[in-house]
Amino acid sequence: MNLAIIGCGAIGTLIARYVDEKKLEGWTLIAVYDKVYDKAVKLSSSLKDAKPRISRNVDELLGSKPDLVVEAASQEAVKEFGELVLNSGSDIVILSVGALMDEKLLERLKRAAAANGKRIYVPSGAIAGVDALHALSLVGFDEITLRSSKPPEALSGKVGTLFKGHAEEAVKLFPANINVAATLRLASGSDVAVEIVSDPSLKTNLHEIIAYSKASNIAIKVENKPDPENPKTSYLAGLSVIALLKKLSSPIWLGN
Repeated sequence: MNLAIIGCGAIGTLIARYVDEKKLEGWTLIAVYDKVYDKAVKLSSSLKDAKPRISRNVDELLGSKPDLVVEAASQEAVKEFGELVLNSGSDIVILSVGALMDEKLLERLKRAAAANGKRIYVPSGAIAGVDALHALSLVGFDEITLRSSKPPEALSGKVGTLFKGHAEEAVKLFPANINVAATLRLASGSDVAVEIVSDPSLKTNLHEIIAYSKASNIAIKVENKPDPENPKTSYLAGLSVIALLKKLSSPIWLGN
């Protein structure tokens, strides 16, 4: 299957290298795009075997006819290109999940996917237990809370409790830091209370999830090492996309 990537930062680079190193059987990287053209050039030149088209715009990327496009750029990229990707005949993986808190955008994407027989994939990202929360959405939740704590360098250098509120507001104020809140909101179908803390004692990104439902009470603690190339991104987030791609090309289905 042919793969294209929008966003040539830490996660886009990780995915491209897995394809290049033949660690993603069944996938061929055919095109990359970044709004900063030099980043796409840098990514492509770092690969040994893969020779993706370095696209100057998304229309050019889609002209390569990818089966699937990975968005690893920003919420703005989802808003600008999501429908375009689906209408072109490609499936899409959305990493900037915060964009999907815009209900009107989400409905437009769903309609585009249905009209074209395409799929929208949301990886688990930097947290665990998404499959269980999705299952529990069938019976509903009494309460879900998320406490995300990160080193100051991952949160613009500020220290202390930076936010308390709901997932929808969190993803607007911290678009590069709290996509996990949107993932929880979508998986659970329930309100998520969010707290964001900048803690100088931390060297990892820490996510603590508490969920109470009629079927189960769940406590999840995920302590993520930052991506080596971007402290704002958890290494696990990129790996979750790779796991998803492996699942899509495998005859064995494991979990959500």
